[in-house]
Amino acid sequence: MEIKYTGQEYYDIDLAGRTERLPISAVTPTLHIASFVLLGNTNLTNYCAKALVDKIKDVDFDYIVCPEAKTLPLAQSICTYLGEKEFVVFRKGVKAYMLNPIVTEVKSITTASTQTMVVDGVDVEKIKGKKVLILDDVVSTGGTFHAMESVLAKIGCEISGYATVLREGEDFSTEKLYYIQDLPLWVG
Repeated sequence: MEIKYTGQEYYDIDLAGRTERLPISAVTPTLHIASFVLLGNTNLTNYCAKALVDKIKDVDFDYIVCPEAKTLPLAQSICTYLGEKEFVVFRKGVKAYMLNPIVTEVKSITTASTQTMVVDGVDVEKIKGKKVLILDDVVSTGGTFHAMESVLAKIGCEISGYATVLREGEDFSTEKLYYIQDLPLWVG
């Protein structure tokens, strides 16, 4: 959903019964988004994790996979609530300790340049042939999800679904998308 930008500074959103005030920021001269950041907000992260667990508890998956870094506390909290689940992180760069990493690139609307995403070969062996749930804090165009899909296809994973706190706009949609709330984009 897109709405005309009128110079407003904040957007109040209802996250399954919890209201959050999000600052509106320009990502381009004609596109504004409500900034949603879980990092450093333990109470909000745990609240959103619990709300997502309620939506994904019946989804059949072996692992959660998520991009570094804003989604890490959310993945940790969700796995804690679920009890028996673990997660694998797509890192932002190749690390010296990685064995046979798989690398892909992604373009996000909130980042000026192309980003690198890397899966350590050790994690590849863990999730190879498994059912995975792709997790991110916000999905807009689906660029991050699509980049992860391409790597997961090479690994031989089956994608059980996609989970996110917020769906920003309407560019990414699938029956396998589990999210708490829609978030508009502001144009103009």
